[in-house]
Amino acid sequence: MQLSHLLRGRRAAWVLSFGLVGSMLTGCAPSLDWREIRPEDSDAIAMFPCKPTTDARMVNLAGARVRMVLVACRAGDATWALAFADVGDPAKVTPALLDLRASNAGNLNGTPAVTGQMRLAGMSPNPQAERVHVQGRLPAGDAVVLESGFFARGTRVYQATVMGKAIDADALAMFFDGLKLRT
Repeated sequence: MQLSHLLRGRRAAWVLSFGLVGSMLTGCAPSLDWREIRPEDSDAIAMFPCKPTTDARMVNLAGARVRMVLVACRAGDATWALAFADVGDPAKVTPALLDLRASNAGNLNGTPAVTGQMRLAGMSPNPQAERVHVQGRLPAGDAVVLESGFFARGTRVYQATVMGKAIDADALAMFFDGLKLRT
């Protein structure tokens, strides 16, 4: 499946691109080798269990065409990712977070379940800053679990995601606990 095909429309632009992350990467070790990553053009600091690659695409988000950056790698039978985009208008932040969340569930034919609030020092308060769990299926039919966290700082929206058939709880905690915003 072509990446350009997957990136059409706001829903496909986000969740289905994770299905291709494995094919875009040149191979991460199957073990978890944690490292701190500071994505360029982002206020975020993240702990990744493998060396991520970065890709950027123009996508539709909150009714606008924006540049979304995806930093991702594959390790331990899961894909680990942080994506972010600047929606440029404070009024578009909440709709953008809602779009990202709806994409997770819709593209996997799953139902989202909020598991808690996202809390990072320095983030902008937003009622959609939440952790969400989705069980669903990839387009090829494979069952998958998706754990995501959504948050914002100013007009920049973020989605941190781990996707796999099964996700180690300790590794998941390490990934989400390692998320920070630069002060």
